[in-house]
Amino acid sequence: MGDASKSVAGSAAGTLTGAVSAHLVEDLSSDAALRAFLGGLPGVDEVGAAGRAAQLATRSIKRESKLWALDAAIRMTDLTSLEGADTPGRIRQLAAKAVRPDPSDADVPSDAEVCVYPDMLPHAAPVVAGSSVALASVATAFPSGRASLEVKLADVRDAISAGADEVDMVIDRGAFLSGRYAQVAEEIAAVKKATGSAHLKVILETGELQTLDNVRRASWLAIASGADVIKTSTGKVSPAATPSTVLVMLQAVRDVARATGKVVGVKAAGGIRTAKDAVRYLVLVHEVAGVEWLTPERFRFGASTLLNDLLMQRTKQLTGRYHGRDYVTLD
Repeated sequence: MGDASKSVAGSAAGTLTGAVSAHLVEDLSSDAALRAFLGGLPGVDEVGAAGRAAQLATRSIKRESKLWALDAAIRMTDLTSLEGADTPGRIRQLAAKAVRPDPSDADVPSDAEVCVYPDMLPHAAPVVAGSSVALASVATAFPSGRASLEVKLADVRDAISAGADEVDMVIDRGAFLSGRYAQVAEEIAAVKKATGSAHLKVILETGELQTLDNVRRASWLAIASGADVIKTSTGKVSPAATPSTVLVMLQAVRDVARATGKVVGVKAAGGIRTAKDAVRYLVLVHEVAGVEWLTPERFRFGASTLLNDLLMQRTKQLTGRYHGRDYVTLD
């Protein structure tokens, strides 16, 4: 990055420092101020970002490190089911798998959380009780985000009353792409207030944001508005998580932490299905944000099929034998 870009980035970081530390809601309520702030962020070199992500994906790791990486990825996995056909029995089974991913091996760590619709939380709660597995739910008219603020907040209250430890909201992509940044910021702030002590994940739906510049702007806007975690996607839109978008989001949380001390996590969700992909993302996290982000508190995978491959690859690393997909329970 050149000196001019560094100057712009420093100026933007300084602006965010004031917004975060002083909680200047007035700034977040002004489209003009937000346009000036977000427009002042350095642009993203899309070719360069793709090249950097591809370069990091070629790095190999030693066997001992791979075992650690597989266990880390399991700990970072949010086992998710967000389907209209979900049943209480399916959700109880999913929750049990999150607690004990491999019933035959007690050394396999638990997943980070179970993420389901609000009405399914009561079925998961008794299963994860007493474990380290958190309960998460989607809200705010997931996955479209097309509803009034009153409806979105009612959705959040339903999730909290049902026992959610974490709430995943979706931003209004139409408002963001139209430049109505204050509306997006105010909705995030209102949802953050409604979640109380629960963690708030803000889904950017990067596949609909059109450019990496918009991904960077949406990341900073979500963070300034109160996000505890910024998340790539709902998993309902393609493309979902990509190395380039996650790289840009990791840069955002890294830069915010350096400028303000505010620590925000990243969740890569959608399209991550293999252990090889997960390990590549962990390398990306390490190289871009730093080793401090290699924890479930700071980085997550949103997945429904990833866990099975992580378990199979873990067994292969330990025994030298590869088990077929019928070795693990299907999700």
